[in-house]
Amino acid sequence: MVTLTAPEQAAAPAQAAESFTVDLSTSTVRELNQALHDAGTGQSWTVTAPGGKHSLAVGINTDIEVTINGHAGYYAAGMHQKGTVTINGNAGVGLAENIMSGTVHVTGDASQSAAATGHGGLVVIDGNASARCGISMKGVDIVVGGNIGHMSAFMAQAGRLVVCGDAGEALGDSIYEARIYVQGTVASLGADCIEKPMREEHLTELAGLLAAAGRTDDPANFKRYGSARNLYHFHVDNSTAY
Repeated sequence: MVTLTAPEQAAAPAQAAESFTVDLSTSTVRELNQALHDAGTGQSWTVTAPGGKHSLAVGINTDIEVTINGHAGYYAAGMHQKGTVTINGNAGVGLAENIMSGTVHVTGDASQSAAATGHGGLVVIDGNASARCGISMKGVDIVVGGNIGHMSAFMAQAGRLVVCGDAGEALGDSIYEARIYVQGTVASLGADCIEKPMREEHLTELAGLLAAAGRTDDPANFKRYGSARNLYHFHVDNSTAY
């Protein structure tokens, strides 16, 4: 059974959010996730001793705040729908996979496939993200404070990827209508991904994304990348290749 620690509430408890702590050195991941699924709106949860365990805080569908103090393993905050999950450490493969809404924030680095197939919400990675960041993204917004690895935003369909550092090889390969903003250098662009002009609307959009991620980078220092729209349009001259 999950072991909860409920600290004393401040004055005026009727206005204070309920707070709980789960120690994963004595409770299981299954027990943690069940407790989070049963949590009430507005509650605050702290997870201690995560020890790099997998599938922490997955499938949250309640407007709660979850803080994981330590490193998380694979698929942390996967299928996230409501509230905020903050990981004070690094995250393994598949961070916030298939996120629908809400916010997931990692103060360290993230491994491969961060926010893969994400439909909505905001994923903030203060450090670096490895290969395939934002692969097949479908509407999620991702802000990475450091660098990203190769094949990021592969087949990205919708949403925005902001990279405050450098991007690896084959950025945006086979991209559809997602937008990519990179402040640093890009090792190479993938098939059908090109640099595009930064108009005023894009500067405004980028400024909003950076502010939402708590960053102060200047949008004017970024370049925008997106689809040349050649791969997904039929061309009769190429009919024999289909």
